[in-house]
Amino acid sequence: MRELSGVALAELTSLHLGGPARRLLIATSEAEVVETVRAADDAGEPLLVLGGGSNVVVADDGFDGTVLQIATTGVETGPEPHTLQVAAGVDWDHLVALTVEQGMSGLEALSGIPGRVGAAPIQNVGAYGQEVAAVVRDLRVLDRRSGDVVTLPAAGCGFGYRDSVLKRSPRYVVLAVSLALGHDPLGAAVRYAELARALGVEVGDPAPPRDVRRAVLALRRRKGMLLEPPPPAALLARPAHDTLDHDAHDHDTWSAGSFFTNPVLPEAAAAGLPPEAPRWPSADGRVKTSAAWLIEQAGFGKGYGRGHDPRARVSTKHTLALTNTGGATTVELLDLAREIRAGVAARFAVTLEIEPVLVGVTL
Repeated sequence: MRELSGVALAELTSLHLGGPARRLLIATSEAEVVETVRAADDAGEPLLVLGGGSNVVVADDGFDGTVLQIATTGVETGPEPHTLQVAAGVDWDHLVALTVEQGMSGLEALSGIPGRVGAAPIQNVGAYGQEVAAVVRDLRVLDRRSGDVVTLPAAGCGFGYRDSVLKRSPRYVVLAVSLALGHDPLGAAVRYAELARALGVEVGDPAPPRDVRRAVLALRRRKGMLLEPPPPAALLARPAHDTLDHDAHDHDTWSAGSFFTNPVLPEAAAAGLPPEAPRWPSADGRVKTSAAWLIEQAGFGKGYGRGHDPRARVSTKHTLALTNTGGATTVELLDLAREIRAGVAARFAVTLEIEPVLVGVTL
């Protein structure tokens, strides 16, 4: 375990925002994670558990407590075919690359998502028609209420659209994730129209995982949503002292990915949208629409920002990403988010919900 003090959290987040942590602990074993969390809870110490820092917005004042960065490593095959047990600190995209190389399916459309494995089920990460919830068997977690390490089955995770019980409460700290993947050489069905077009197939047709991964990485790169990692020579978490691998010449990658989720509306509310608004039926009878479309139609196009040379702005490539063009503050970024949310509410009577976790700030 390494301990540092006064580290700026901007160095550990993909937005490059956030003030100093009073204390930073870097845990490289599960035992160190458990020990640190239990000690902080027993002492009543404020605790922020951090992985890759790609889905958080941290206050300019920083965090007056202990920041625990999980840097555990290890991937083991499970007792059943095509199952894996993965440590929480493993780099997510390195895991996806490994599964694709081994002919497994189920994660290929989630290629290029930054962060670490332990965070994926918390957010129920999803993209291009896949969600991690579809392949999670169970989680090994530290239950902060009892202090015990327990197994949480997928059915107990309360997975929803970009949601889970782990996101709604800090009760559980993810230590490892168990996955059950497919192994069909033809691949899984492609369920996202944009991806199907890129692959030259119809929606619902299968595609080889290698082809899907290649196409998804190209799509994310064009949208400024790809933090280019080094080639995965080994499936290891990045060294905990390293910052994330941003393209220094493309500040569109200095983001938290999609800042807002796509609204899922009751039918009556969806009926009030303009006829041309995108609509997708949801399993519960509600209707999902496009946050990006709402934002653009409300007047916040790609590159929008306040003033002549804004330091916080909408990505020039993807309307859902809010970016730090260099030297921005968290206050500036959240002011922009509030302006966009208010503009969409005024135009369409829809209140956008945010994806990233806010630390020490509110929206």
